[in-house]
Amino acid sequence: MTRSAAAEALDKAYRPWQVRIFSATWLAYAGYYFCRKPFYVVKADMAGSLHLSAAQLGDLGTVFLAAYAVGQFSSAYFGRKLGPRLLLLLGIVISVICNLAFGAANGYWTLMLFLALNGMAQGTGWPGCIGSLAYWFRRDQRGSVLGVWSTCYQAGSFLATAWAAWLLGRAGWRWSYFGSAILLLGIWLVVVLLHPDRPEKAGLQPLEPEEEPSVAAKQTIAGKEGLGWTLNTTITILIMGSIYFSIKFLRYALWSWAPFFLRQNFGLTGDKAGYLSTVFEVAGFLSVMLSGFVSDKLFHGRRAFLCFAMLAMMTLSFVLMSTLGAGSVVFFTLAMALAGLMLFGPDSLLSGAGAIDVGSRRGALAAAGIINGMGSIGPIFQEEIIGRMYTHAGQDLTPIFQVLVWVAAAGTAVMFLLWVRARQGKANI
Repeated sequence: MTRSAAAEALDKAYRPWQVRIFSATWLAYAGYYFCRKPFYVVKADMAGSLHLSAAQLGDLGTVFLAAYAVGQFSSAYFGRKLGPRLLLLLGIVISVICNLAFGAANGYWTLMLFLALNGMAQGTGWPGCIGSLAYWFRRDQRGSVLGVWSTCYQAGSFLATAWAAWLLGRAGWRWSYFGSAILLLGIWLVVVLLHPDRPEKAGLQPLEPEEEPSVAAKQTIAGKEGLGWTLNTTITILIMGSIYFSIKFLRYALWSWAPFFLRQNFGLTGDKAGYLSTVFEVAGFLSVMLSGFVSDKLFHGRRAFLCFAMLAMMTLSFVLMSTLGAGSVVFFTLAMALAGLMLFGPDSLLSGAGAIDVGSRRGALAAAGIINGMGSIGPIFQEEIIGRMYTHAGQDLTPIFQVLVWVAAAGTAVMFLLWVRARQGKANI
């Protein structure tokens, strides 16, 4: 049997298992959103019922997102101990329990306690999924495969938002939580049946040989046993995390506040505001698939320039939002769509395929946890900044949108530096 024939035989043996791991992780991460998005959809109605101010809503969101960042960082450690499958299953169960508690909550402090716990649980999702996928697909497949796979967080966010909005309109804000928790519990059962864990457990040999770290690399990474990261690798991961800070600041700013703004500033009903805000995810759905395919086929797995170009266009979309969107629901919606089209591609490439490429298979879960953990600090700041600016500016959206422009521009500038490092051979992305 020739070498190419052997490789084809291995690909054929992997194929049914790849379908299973793809399906299980796609469903798992899409499912996480059903217990993440209801809080953002029901903000205005819940605030009215429980007498919460915009600043208090910002504090609640901050607690969730701070815990989410901690969950991302801790997953980089605990995921290697527990394995990606167990990490996912535990995270989903805890998140279900927390959302049942939200639906029964009657006070600020109860919400805060369970939002913190839910944040920790939600933080297991992305590292667990990326850690699973890293072992099942070759590098030359990852951009395209993860481009399609990353539709999970557009589809999950879109469906979770629409589901919570529908339940809000039909049964009230409490059932937005209850109904979403029940649905995620069903997804948990499917993941239990489908998730195959690592290839070795299925009797398969690795698709690719693991890149061996040099002696210098091993010395550089003292204290990070088994990851095989060089100093340049570590620097690249930290730069990617800082870019992801900007991306997630902006993504969560729109996820968290767009339905609220549409309700409070543009006069839409709660369910209609929730539906309209999904234009951001709908545009992002196309973005992740197209960017993954282009990064593989046109850039041959080198993703830095594509991310830079898309983030530059994303910055222009926030300029449109700040100049025309603050006073017009049409331009605000158009700016959200353009932002989604340009934001989600780099979001997916940096945190998914890029984390695996840079961190290697054995370090993919840790790289994803660090990049996402750093990125998840961004949403913490946006909750506090936007919540307080909205109150102090008398509900004027213009200064808020101007902040988004500056954050977008900063992320684009750092992405340019990463592209320069990649051209110099210092960053494997």
